[in-house]
Amino acid sequence: MSKIAFLYPGQGAQEVGMAKDFYENSPEAAAIFDKASEMLDLDFRKLCFEENDLLDKTEYTQAAMVTACLAITRELEKRGLRPDMTAGLSLGEYCAIAAAGGMSNMEAVRVVRSRGIFMEHAAPKGTGAMAAVLGLDSDSVEKAVEGIEGVFIANYNCPGQIVITGEAEAVEKAKGILKEAGARRVLPLNVSGPFHSPMMKPAGDALSEVLENVPLSSLKVPYVTNVTAEVVADQSKIKELLVKQVSSSVRWEQSIRTMIAEGADAFVEIGPGRTLSGFMKKIDRNVKMYRIGTWEEAEAVCNEILTGNK
Repeated sequence: MSKIAFLYPGQGAQEVGMAKDFYENSPEAAAIFDKASEMLDLDFRKLCFEENDLLDKTEYTQAAMVTACLAITRELEKRGLRPDMTAGLSLGEYCAIAAAGGMSNMEAVRVVRSRGIFMEHAAPKGTGAMAAVLGLDSDSVEKAVEGIEGVFIANYNCPGQIVITGEAEAVEKAKGILKEAGARRVLPLNVSGPFHSPMMKPAGDALSEVLENVPLSSLKVPYVTNVTAEVVADQSKIKELLVKQVSSSVRWEQSIRTMIAEGADAFVEIGPGRTLSGFMKKIDRNVKMYRIGTWEEAEAVCNEILTGNK
């Protein structure tokens, strides 16, 4: 029997129409959207299903993504597809914790609504930047930027794709140095702030206060945290790790390697986009990778994993 890992994407994967077919076909999924809308006094159906100017704004994106991904997850659980472990990239870690049983669905949505607002306003507009470094290994990127004050590694996504973050001028300076070091391309990212850098510490401090009042439950299955790429099986560490995560590197490649070492051999990317499936191709092609972003994909993947029929 396969050891199944649920994976959740981060901010940037959002798209209009995400989880709409689940809302229309699944009472469990619809309940997540309706409860989140009522709790936050935000129309998540409008936010996620209709063209609008808010979905790509950090303070709305985060709650919308977590709502959509958890709505899909609840339908999968109803069908009997459950994870043996979970992980999520940055924002996706909240879905991973909820899917692992450590936090309720609504608490996860409520916390990331605050997280999005804190991150949106943590650094004055234009003072920070992020860029994706393509075609250079992590050691080379670390070496190239270690002498540049104000530049940090935001994400270790997969071999050949590292994201840098920090002060806007310093990130701009790093682009030239990284190209000289052999980077194929250094692409600026269209983001509202220098995420996963020390400039986000005010957001982490504010988030810490919100998390103080969030009830946690014992984890039913372990998850792997971005901050250390280690397995977390004890809920007492969750809050501290989530606070650190805002201003720390996302060790995604290392997290996936940890999960594989722990025996995970069937990975299911849950939510919009194919970002994590793309990373997996570069991390390890030997594991089975599934994706569930639509109702049809849910039916096909559940059928294959649960019954062995392709």
